[in-house]
Order: sequence, then structure tokens, then C-alpha cells
Amino acid sequence: MTGHTTCAVVGGGPAGMVLGLLLARAGVEVTVLEKHGDFLRDFRGDTVHPSTLLLLDELGLGERFAELPQSRLYEAAFPTEGGGRVVVADFRRLRTTHPYIAMVPQWDLLNLLAAAGRAEPRFHLRMDTEVTDLVGESGRVTGVRYRHPDGTTGELRADLVVGCDGRWSVVRRRAGLRPREYPVPMDAWWLRLPRARDEQAGALMPGMSRGHFAAVIPREDYFQIAYLAAKGLDARLRAEGVEAFRERIRTVLPRLADRVGEIRSMDDVKHLDVRLNLLPRWHVNGALCIGDAAHAMSPIGGVGINLAVQDAVATARLLAGPLLRGRVTSADLARVRRRRLLPTVLVQAIQRLMHRALVRPTIDGRRAGPPRAAAVVTRRVPAIRSVTAHLIGIGFRPERAPAFARRPGRTPVGA
Repeated sequence: MTGHTTCAVVGGGPAGMVLGLLLARAGVEVTVLEKHGDFLRDFRGDTVHPSTLLLLDELGLGERFAELPQSRLYEAAFPTEGGGRVVVADFRRLRTTHPYIAMVPQWDLLNLLAAAGRAEPRFHLRMDTEVTDLVGESGRVTGVRYRHPDGTTGELRADLVVGCDGRWSVVRRRAGLRPREYPVPMDAWWLRLPRARDEQAGALMPGMSRGHFAAVIPREDYFQIAYLAAKGLDARLRAEGVEAFRERIRTVLPRLADRVGEIRSMDDVKHLDVRLNLLPRWHVNGALCIGDAAHAMSPIGGVGINLAVQDAVATARLLAGPLLRGRVTSADLARVRRRRLLPTVLVQAIQRLMHRALVRPTIDGRRAGPPRAAAVVTRRVPAIRSVTAHLIGIGFRPERAPAFARRPGRTPVGA
């Protein structure tokens, strides 16, 4: 089975769904291909930053988003070795409509974007459609090959293919694009623990002890925990068994020690192979990679979704015109990378610094809190909390919704 679309977006994550919605509102025929049958997958990035919240307002989706179940983070802090805490980012200091990070299950955000997309006549979402290869003619990518769960296959021809399919991107691999990999000291293991509604509300504060590091994200009725340990340790942790893993959590998060029994087996612990990389070139003729497909981010700071969404907005703004004219050149695609490269490089540089100065010394057993000098400076110069809040919540180059995609007030979105 063969069809045609102006733009084929591979991957129905935040970047893919935002890009599909914006292009459809520009009048571009766009098809988003998502390999899963729904968006219900656990331990995906669930942080929605102030700049993304403003984007949702500009798209007319802010009120609908506010109705979703969510918790809000107003500050980020680190524990100190003496049992205290130091606030490193205070989002309440931001001069923005939404001075906080919203924690929303990613599937709820994606369902909201899908519903908004279906209200656009040129938006098409194909679930259960796994892209397996690219189609090419005369040195140009001209579409994708896909497969359904029942084994049936097909082709979709497109004037442009955009890979929004994550750190293991098929589009990137089939296009022959190879990222530069940066060394990463750790992997992450995700799990849930119960939480009372009034427990640690409004703050993001990790647990740190010598040899252990854990991020604690308060959700409406549970804590989402990311336990960080040395890269390549997954097989050993699983061989040690669930009781040994529970003891690791007791050590790094003693305030949650009474509930580690909720970790029934190591099947409740999901491993994330942390990557930090960057494509030197984001495109080939007829295909472009953005988001994690172009630059996998560390979970430090939770900024991966924010960057991916901003990539999508910039891509829509820069490429809607060429797509409507029927000809997207390599020069057009290169403009996306030029627009988004600097904020990507700067964020990755900060993440690499955090790996060296904070994460590695902690998991190596050399530190149980932030560097003392950094803690002292942060306490004595409160304005620093505004700077870090801006870097995390807004970013280096926030993208605003293009005029063609903006809608006032509540946008009617159908299921």
C-alpha cells in the first residue's frame, strides 16, 4: 500500500506531535507515524517547562492543559551533607505566565496534542505504524517504509521526512547520520514509590549519599524516582536482586525507607541507558532529524522535552513556507540546525559539567552533596537562583508559536 503526504513525521512524542500540529495549522498536509497503539508508556519525560506552557497558551490549548492531572514544581534544591538543603533554582522568580514546572503524564499531553491535531483537516495520525526504512530516489529521501503489528507493510511518499523518533532513531540510522557520543558516567533506573498528597509538594530535591544519587519527582499520588549509578551496572543490579536494590534506595532516600517494600521485584525497575550525543549534520536531502534523534540529552535538569519541543516549533516556522511551495532544499533544512545548535550545545555543556562536578563524584563515593563553594555562593547571592531557573525553565533560545499556528482562548479540540 502506497500513499503520499507533504511531510511525514516519524515518531509521536512531544516533538513529533507539536510539529505535526503546527504544520497542519499552516496548511501543510502532514502525517505523524507512531509505532505504538497508544501513548501509555511509563517513565517517559513528564516535565512541561514554563516556555512550553506559554507555547500551549499561544496555541489555544492552555486551558485544556490546566485541566489535566498534574503537580507543580516551584523550586529545585540539593541536600547538604549537614542535613540541610540549598535552593539552586527558584521558578517563582521567573517573569512568565507560568512560573513553575508542570509534572503531567506524557500520555495526557500527547493525547491533548493528538486531539488538537485531529481538529485540523490536514493532520493525520497513524498509530501502530512502525517506520522501518527510508525510500529514496536520485539521491533524495522521498518517503518511508512502515510495518503494522499484523505484519502488513506499506510505503508513504513524502516531500519531507522528519525524524522525531528518539535516541535510537530509525530515520537517523537509515539516513546514514552518525552522532558524536559524549562520555556519560551513569545510567538511570526508574521506579515508583507511594506519596501522600501533602508530602514534599512543590520542590524537586534529589537524594545524595556517598556512592548513591537519586532524583525524586513528586507526582499527584506517587514519587517518581530516578536512581543513578555507574553506567553499565544494570546486569549486576538485577543479579543482586530486589532486596539489595531496596537497600540502595533506603541508603540514598532514608525518608522513604518505610515504603521500599512496594518495589516487588526488579521488573518494577526500568533501566534507561543514558546517552549524550549530537549530530554534526541534522539532515540529508529530503530528511531531517530533530529532538533526541539529533541530540540525545542527559536526564539532568529534565530539559530534553523542552529542547525537543522548541526544535519542533523552529522547524515548523522555518519549513512551513518551503513545504507549501512544494520544494524543500537542503539549504532550508540546514537553517533548522543553525537555529537550534547554540542552545543545544550550551545545554549539553552544562549537563557535562554537572556530570563531572556532581554526579560522578557522588556515585564514586567522593561526595554526598553539592560542592561546598557552590552551595555558599547560591545562599549568599540569591539572584543566582533566578539565573538557573531561567536556564532550566525557559532555556537559551525559547521559541514562540508562529502566527499561523496561534489560536485565541480555548481551542475546541475533538476526540
